[in-house]
Amino acid sequence: MATTVMDRIGRVFISLQQIREVPQMLNEAAPSMPGTLKDSEVPTYFRERYVSTGYRPLNQNWRYYFLSLFQRHNETMNVWTHLLAFLVLLIKFRQLAETVDFVSDPHSWPLLILIVSSLIYTGFSTVAHLLGGKSELCNYSFFFLDYVGVAQYQYGSAVVHFYYAVEEGFHRHVHGIFMPVATFLSCLSCLGCTYGKYCNHRRPMWVRKVCQVVPSALSYMWDTSPVAYRFMSWHKNSDDPAVFYHFGQVAFFLSCGFFFTCPVFERCFPGRCDFVGQSHQIFHVFLSCCTLCQIHASYLDYVGRRELYSRLHGSDEAGLFVGLYVLVLIGCSLIVFLMLRKVKKLLGCKSK
Repeated sequence: MATTVMDRIGRVFISLQQIREVPQMLNEAAPSMPGTLKDSEVPTYFRERYVSTGYRPLNQNWRYYFLSLFQRHNETMNVWTHLLAFLVLLIKFRQLAETVDFVSDPHSWPLLILIVSSLIYTGFSTVAHLLGGKSELCNYSFFFLDYVGVAQYQYGSAVVHFYYAVEEGFHRHVHGIFMPVATFLSCLSCLGCTYGKYCNHRRPMWVRKVCQVVPSALSYMWDTSPVAYRFMSWHKNSDDPAVFYHFGQVAFFLSCGFFFTCPVFERCFPGRCDFVGQSHQIFHVFLSCCTLCQIHASYLDYVGRRELYSRLHGSDEAGLFVGLYVLVLIGCSLIVFLMLRKVKKLLGCKSK
């Protein structure tokens, strides 16, 4: 018994020693890592409004940008907010997989699409903010990838709302058109975001925001319409726990929209939010909370409304929606491919 206890204590001691070595390893790597720059020291393309310091130097090796995950710069919080969200979503996925048969039950596939699309958008966002500072082409490429993540997440939101949250009266009016329209709007959102970023060089900032916000807003209104219709009849089901989480996801998303379009803290406190407190960081946090509320609400609907959605959706509809999800991924990938060709042509003309 004593031997077993001592063995376990020894293993814990070794683990603690390894943990203590991590800061030393980072310090050893730090001398090779350049410091951050002011906005006047980086090209105009990389400058963010009201953010004057904390920019990483361009054209360093890839190791520098990966290690900058542990460096203090103006993208650190943007990286960590979605990296932590990605890890939390992985844990949530594992918990749900213990009670939901994602393989044999076709009715669970819309929920699976939502979870996978959530993991993809948080993962792509993390990569974009971590590696997008290497060069102008890398910035375009990784943020185009981020926009693919956003677009396919919009589709994931649409499919769970239409499959689980929809009321029978609303389903009667939109059955047959809801998911095809959601597919189109997801691709349109990807196109708007990529084109808006492509216009960075030649158009004012508001043009980029319009291209990004308007298609995404249209997609959100359409995708959330089943939930909005359900809110109108909430008094009939006031004891439904899923409705509370649907209210939460809508509130968090509206907050996201505000902080995405309005850099309120940077504007009010210029120079004081260069590292912590940027509106985009708060946007990340609220979007992650929105996603967690949405997943939990959809799970509660999956469990509690099975009789209704089994009757509304045929046995083959879930497979069809999986096919449309693949179509969204293909369509968005094609959009990114075509836009990157335009970007390379633009950058080639600039370098001449």
